Amino acid sequence: MPHPRLSGGWAEQRALRLLQQRGWRLRDRNWRCRWGELDLVLQKHERLLLVEVKGRCSGVDGWGVAALRAGKRGRLERAWRCWLAEHPADTARTVELVYALVPLPPRQGAVRWIRAGF
Repeated sequence: MPHPRLSGGWAEQRALRLLQQRGWRLRDRNWRCRWGELDLVLQKHERLLLVEVKGRCSGVDGWGVAALRAGKRGRLERAWRCWLAEHPADTARTVELVYALVPLPPRQGAVRWIRAGF
């Protein structure tokens, strides 16, 4: 099994490529503050997209769905507020939170996108 950091980076890169093909522009990747990390922050016109990426080799935890509990959402929300504090010009933009569940090799398959809200 590959190292988790390498697997996570691969999964993030796959999700990022798919979103860039759809016209999204990367603003931040692996942005950190005391509350947590934001995997991907992208922009398309006046919209921001916050993407939490979960790469999995097996479906034991629903391909990452089990990792998306209320505690994780709370940490994401606090980290998002910190990001906005550093980027005050973006506070008026519409934001959407999306989870990208990415099957890792040797598995194949489509990325599963789950829309969420704060």
